[in-house]
Amino acid sequence: MANTDKRKQSLYFPEEMLKEIQDEANRQDRSLSWIVQQAWRIARSEIMRFPSVNDVLEGSGNREE
Repeated sequence: MANTDKRKQSLYFPEEMLKEIQDEANRQDRSLSWIVQQAWRIARSEIMRFPSVNDVLEGSGNREE
């Protein structure tokens, strides 16, 4: 079995979103962490298509010269 690097991290969610995640975790009898990890794995490729803040700023044409 591969070693996994487990690090403690605090994440903050809007109250309603956290309630939905908790409800889904309870429905699946899984932990909040497991639900969030699976959501990231599923959404990762789509999220990586979003432009970065730097991409948006560079393309804005509002640079001071």
